[in-house]
Amino acid sequence: MKKKTILSALVTTGVLLTLTACGSEGSDEASSETGGSAAEETTIKIGASNVPHAEILEFVEPILEEEGITLDITTYNDYVIPNVALDEGEIDANYFQHVPFFEAAVKENGYDFVNAGSIHIEPIAIFSQRYKSLDEVKDGATVLVSNNQSDWGRILAIFQEAGLVTVKDGVDLTTATFDDIDENPKNLVFEYDNDPALMTTLYQQDEAELIAINSNFAVDQDISPIDDSVALESSSSPYGNIIAVRSEDAEDPAILKLVETLKSKEVQEFILEEWDGAVVPVTE
Repeated sequence: MKKKTILSALVTTGVLLTLTACGSEGSDEASSETGGSAAEETTIKIGASNVPHAEILEFVEPILEEEGITLDITTYNDYVIPNVALDEGEIDANYFQHVPFFEAAVKENGYDFVNAGSIHIEPIAIFSQRYKSLDEVKDGATVLVSNNQSDWGRILAIFQEAGLVTVKDGVDLTTATFDDIDENPKNLVFEYDNDPALMTTLYQQDEAELIAINSNFAVDQDISPIDDSVALESSSSPYGNIIAVRSEDAEDPAILKLVETLKSKEVQEFILEEWDGAVVPVTE
């Protein structure tokens, strides 16, 4: 995918939003010297996955700078470190995880975080070098799935919709595991030992008949969830990718402005145009 370089805009002078818990630059001394109010530049340190999260943030950088907010973006190719960094105060927010993953991480680690808003959905997709559709799947085929348990229900939903498995009655798909499979007429073998970031490599090396890949990792390797997959998660998925912040910053004006901007029509149109359905904005 062609990368875009977003040029930073000059920050206008004046009285700007101050983010208490995030990085704030300004000087009372400067104010006294000039005899007026010094402009304070608000900086939000935010961690994000490379694609699409960081690219979306880069798109909104100049928009936010007009509001006196500068984004300091750190990228991660990992699903653990961004929450640790947020908890330890190294960053002020992160943008990489969907709601069930966030909720599981908070419960498991006791993080004092809040979901500041859902921005987009990355439909998970099933890829294959051997089949053109799930209708061709043979008995005993292996399905490689990442070790991210919060995605397992999403994958089961795809296979259930295709008629390849059923899930036990009463099981909530958002928390389902492969132990919750009721019927498996094709005797599919689900293996779930690999890191999510490795799934594109496993697909490229044709390590199994079917491989589930998160869209952010796929598009980062120029693999199209729309054109290259044999099955794609429904766009009605509840797995919105969110801005996460510490609870103390939930109502901070700069964080609220960040989320408002990310949910704006301009950003929604950018997401749809840039990823052609592989990434879908949350509109509610």
